[in-house]
Amino acid sequence: MEAILKSALPTLILIGEALVLLVVALLHVAYTTYAERKIIGRMQQRLGPNRVGPRGLLQPIADVLKLLTKEDIVPLGADKTLFYLAPLISLVAGATSLAVIPVWEKFVLANVNVGLLVILALSSLSSYGVILSGWASNSRYAFLGGLRASAQVISYEVAMALSLVGVMLMAGSMNLAEIVRAQTASSFKIYAIPQIIGFFVFMVSAIAETNRVPFDLPEAETELVAGYFVEYSGIRFGLFYLAEYFGMVVMSAVAVTCFLGGWAGPFEVPGLPFFWFLVKLYVLLFFYIWVRATLPRYRYDQLMGLGWKVLIPLSLANILVTGLLKLWV
Repeated sequence: MEAILKSALPTLILIGEALVLLVVALLHVAYTTYAERKIIGRMQQRLGPNRVGPRGLLQPIADVLKLLTKEDIVPLGADKTLFYLAPLISLVAGATSLAVIPVWEKFVLANVNVGLLVILALSSLSSYGVILSGWASNSRYAFLGGLRASAQVISYEVAMALSLVGVMLMAGSMNLAEIVRAQTASSFKIYAIPQIIGFFVFMVSAIAETNRVPFDLPEAETELVAGYFVEYSGIRFGLFYLAEYFGMVVMSAVAVTCFLGGWAGPFEVPGLPFFWFLVKLYVLLFFYIWVRATLPRYRYDQLMGLGWKVLIPLSLANILVTGLLKLWV
């Protein structure tokens, strides 16, 4: 019995760590929605949520309860299997990416050597949920939203992947923990300075990848009502909402890890090895919210033009310059 417990202990610890990470991530997602409504309310001279609990702090929990108790409607003529699966694909793919991101030096669930490839693969898989929901809903608005999402993913996934090649060249690795260690050993301590073009391309592509304003063309309320999830209600609508905010958290965490030095900071905070990781993560999440409150939505031709004519050439030039510097310096 003792031998069985001893052999099962690492698995139990891993399951425990995964549960802790999931709960913390869910709390961050829930309160990012609260922070977004409060910050945008303040920027637009409104109060934001302030009725449920002290200062509206229980509003995310009230929203979850409301979505759980609402009727789950399936439109006539919908492909039920794909209709049910689509939000789960988006959510699971987005949440699984967190497993390869090192929160601090000794906390990463899956320390794989190709962490960056895993992130890019799961990010692409997450988009399939959006595309399938558009196809399965038997609605013109949802179908157009799905088509827009397909084109957007193809355009911006390429730019995002290319923007990370400079980081791989500088670190000599695709392991995310090793990328953080390589940054702390470099002159600037972060890659956001020598890889400023890659950082810019990554951040713009990440906003497009998560379908956020000003690149929320697959939803576009004024044109497509809500696009790919117009026919969803209740808990399935909530899952799409959850997947979008998981995407924001994951993309911000990847930017922190690859460009901003991960868990490393100017000084160590005793007992809180994840302190600097969270500070940088919150700054980038605020950036997402700030952009939403500030910029108008792009036209579709402008979105495609920005991806193919500006971001991809910029990231290719960044790779060329980085490669030449690695050869000569």
